[in-house]
Amino acid sequence: MNLLQFALRNLDRHRSRTAMTLGSIAFGVSALILSAGFVADVYLQLGESLIRSGSAHAQVAVRGFFDQGARRPEAYLLKDTGALKAAIARDPAVQDVMARISFAGLLNNGKADTPILAEGIEPAAEARLGTSMRYVAGRALNATDRQGVVLGAALASAMALAVGDPVTLVASAGEGAMNTADLEVVGIFESFSREFDARALRLPLAAAQDLLATQGANLIAISLSDTALTAAAQARIAAQLPPGLEIRGWQQINDFYAKTVELYDRQFGILRLIVLLMVVLTVANSVNMAVFERTGEFGTMRALGRRSRDVFRLVLLENILLGLLGAAVGVAVGVGLALALSAIGIPMPPPPNANAGYIAQIRLVGDEIALAAVTAVLATSLACLWPAWRASRVPVVQALRAGV
Repeated sequence: MNLLQFALRNLDRHRSRTAMTLGSIAFGVSALILSAGFVADVYLQLGESLIRSGSAHAQVAVRGFFDQGARRPEAYLLKDTGALKAAIARDPAVQDVMARISFAGLLNNGKADTPILAEGIEPAAEARLGTSMRYVAGRALNATDRQGVVLGAALASAMALAVGDPVTLVASAGEGAMNTADLEVVGIFESFSREFDARALRLPLAAAQDLLATQGANLIAISLSDTALTAAAQARIAAQLPPGLEIRGWQQINDFYAKTVELYDRQFGILRLIVLLMVVLTVANSVNMAVFERTGEFGTMRALGRRSRDVFRLVLLENILLGLLGAAVGVAVGVGLALALSAIGIPMPPPPNANAGYIAQIRLVGDEIALAAVTAVLATSLACLWPAWRASRVPVVQALRAGV
């Protein structure tokens, strides 16, 4: 208790030095909180954009479709989609279940043909899922559309198509036969991916099945009530799938997300290391100055009966208190700034290969806040170990001379 009282008095006695050290620690803690919250928001918004632009939370398909189906989607058809959808829909986390069929074809605008990747969808369920798809003209497909199509904005621009224009879609219906469908553009959209928009066409599932002369579908897309439930729902659904089928979550489908997370994690790790070094160096410099100036004080303590370990413990305790106070101030400042910036919003440019920017926020992540505070306390404690040990080893007579 005496050492604790001494430590508190010493911190109060050297107010300017204490304030400078506290400011450095608080700055480091708040920087870690803000950067971690920004990165968490990037992860969240990127994930939701990918999910709501079409990937859904999970997809079920014939085994092998995810790896090789892009070249031969007709070879990986689900036959009884109705029973499969009904079984998946019984999971408590599932909000919507929708069948899709994918195929390559040629789109003709009356003047030229352009190769496209088409997808037959169930309009009502897809409209509830696709909240990140922004329609720059027209509207989304609805249940009354029979021969309507929606196009990616880049594809519509390349073919000089507008809402209401007629188009002809040509596709292989199996066994080499070619079928055509006369359709009408009802909407032009922008999704998360510019590359997808440059070749994407969507039409009602029934129209796509008629064109391809099949009743099957390539996959079942699953929309959940909460993205955080994906892993648990995926495991439950996987356990009840018939043999020959597989399920993949949105993170497995979108490898771009995994690469982005890996990149940001490494960058944030370097930032955390820089902040840690900054705090350590600042505190070490402050402690070294304090120890040098207080050598006579430490000599007097030992001359009055205190041992060298008491000096070591006193310096260590002072810096632990500094770390705790700095962490508390840093958490308060960081949380306050995070709330303020989130209320204002941070306009961000479009990510690479994306169409539109977004408004970033600073997420308050409990684990990251705690980690930032613990990092500050540990850094402050580590920074004082060598100066404290050195101060405790100065001979009493030499220490007393320093105070003369």
